[in-house]
Amino acid sequence: MSVSPLPSWVKRSIGKASETSAVQQVIKQRGLHTICEEGRCPNRAECYSQKTATFLLMGGICTRACSFCQVASGRPAPLDPAEPEKVAEAVELLGLRYVVLTSVARDDLPDQGSGRFVEVMEAIRRRCPGTQIEVLTPDFRGDRECIARVVAAQPVCYNHNIETVRRLSQAVRRSSGYDLSLRVLRTVKELNPGLPTKSGLMLGHGETRTEVLETFRDLLAVGCDRLTLGQYLQPSLAHRPVERYWTPEEFAELGQIARQMGFRQVRSGPLVRSSYHAAEMVEN
Repeated sequence: MSVSPLPSWVKRSIGKASETSAVQQVIKQRGLHTICEEGRCPNRAECYSQKTATFLLMGGICTRACSFCQVASGRPAPLDPAEPEKVAEAVELLGLRYVVLTSVARDDLPDQGSGRFVEVMEAIRRRCPGTQIEVLTPDFRGDRECIARVVAAQPVCYNHNIETVRRLSQAVRRSSGYDLSLRVLRTVKELNPGLPTKSGLMLGHGETRTEVLETFRDLLAVGCDRLTLGQYLQPSLAHRPVERYWTPEEFAELGQIARQMGFRQVRSGPLVRSSYHAAEMVEN
């Protein structure tokens, strides 16, 4: 088996060291993690050059082992009690006005890590009261109390990715589920109808156009406001192979359809990721 050849439209420059070193230095000096690095995001050079990053909370080891994800799985280390202040300090040093906080799944913790999201948000607000904070959470196994804890901390957007269509969810996500993700998004809206919710799909796992549109309808039915669509890229030979590369024209068409169906904000393109240009999706 070999990794499918990459079409030209999913290739990105690795960037210049001078453009990326500032963010990397701040992150590494504090022992922090970013999904940019752990997930080998194709946009990390661009984001680093703009001094932005999506922080990956609670370490770089996930308790799940999804077939598409580059983040390492295994037994995580205990939480770093200094992590909230370290993240807040990094946000301050980098002058970030919009921050995305995500995390590995921490099924080993009693609160599944929901409390750590709150602690980091509070620390950022103490140092940088004008900074807006978006969260991209795991499913918390659908635990309403965990979701409520994060919602009560008042992020400007609550993101949880459904990742793929119903038929492929078990094979792609393994430890999560399609209906579980819908329940998370529905619960957020039940707790705070005014809080924008967002979800994303990675195309290329073998889904059909009809299935993608069905997923759009399912997300809208639970009140999802914002949508991201991107191309799945196989991180290594150990991960699920790419079944198909969707073209930029197809992404553009799907994005237009999503807007017409009722999503208030849509980002659709081969290299789009859930937190890519996230601040631009904030409505005035």
